[in-house]
Amino acid sequence: MDLLTIQSLLIPACLMIAGIVLLIKAGDWTVESAVFIAGRYGLSPMVVGFTILAFGTSLPELLVSVLAVLRGSDGIAMGNVIGSNIANIMMVIGSACLIAKIYVTVNKALVRDVTFMLLSSLLLLGLMTYGEITRISGIFMVLILIVYVFIQYRMAQRGEQKVEEISAEHEFKDTYTPYVLLLMGLVGVAVGAELLVRGASESASIIGVPEAVIALSIIAFGTSLPELSTSIIAAKKGHSDMMIGNIIGSNVFNILMIIGFTALIQPISSATYSPQLLEFDIWVMIAITVAFAFLLLGYKKITKIIGALLVAGYIAYNIFIYAIYFNS
Repeated sequence: MDLLTIQSLLIPACLMIAGIVLLIKAGDWTVESAVFIAGRYGLSPMVVGFTILAFGTSLPELLVSVLAVLRGSDGIAMGNVIGSNIANIMMVIGSACLIAKIYVTVNKALVRDVTFMLLSSLLLLGLMTYGEITRISGIFMVLILIVYVFIQYRMAQRGEQKVEEISAEHEFKDTYTPYVLLLMGLVGVAVGAELLVRGASESASIIGVPEAVIALSIIAFGTSLPELSTSIIAAKKGHSDMMIGNIIGSNVFNILMIIGFTALIQPISSATYSPQLLEFDIWVMIAITVAFAFLLLGYKKITKIIGALLVAGYIAYNIFIYAIYFNS
């Protein structure tokens, strides 16, 4: 690597550092305010994680995918979602397990949400196999998500969701402060992720990494950092259910809202993205999602050993896709 290349990487590197710093701070704001709001309205951490946090931390994926499709890069849009869902489970859950103890509360709400995550993943597989995600399919996907979130909210109002005692570390002096802080946090994670993704993408372009690899690895990793920051902070503060709800919700949002909304803007055809996404990567996502479901429903605690295996598996997956795409 010559001196000119190193100099060209300075600005992208600064963008990535700024993005990481913003993600960490904004993630703290988001979790703290979300916990306070959940306690005020009697919502369970799982519901807050599945809705508020999931939507907020999925904003980077939405922005990246929409912009990619508008620029004719369907491969980035699809690779971003598939790669992000893999990263959310293997990298985010794995990292959180290495830092804090993760306890799983198995109840009807968790079983329902896990089942919905599995069905959403299979829906994406079916649509990709069909060959095109049309605008009608996009409308259908978005409507499914809206209805499901509404059902979640109604069940929480009726007290059908199990509510745990949760408390924020800081009490807010007025009514509006937690909502302002939540908004600042959500915007912060989106901006932080954008800075990181832009820096990583520019770095990859300078070095000469293929577009498909960028989407599945660097961009997917970058857009999953909001989930990583908020999930680790939630786990360290003892809110395992909120963290799990965030990951389940983010993966569902990534498929139904991001792919659905993107298809509304511009139908996504399999002819416009690498066949490797359908032949290999989507199947990895399905396998990881199924394994995650068994992990949540079969164990009361996710140990550090499992966390280490997940992180190691994620690293191995990225090495493997680089080998596949560079040799294809």
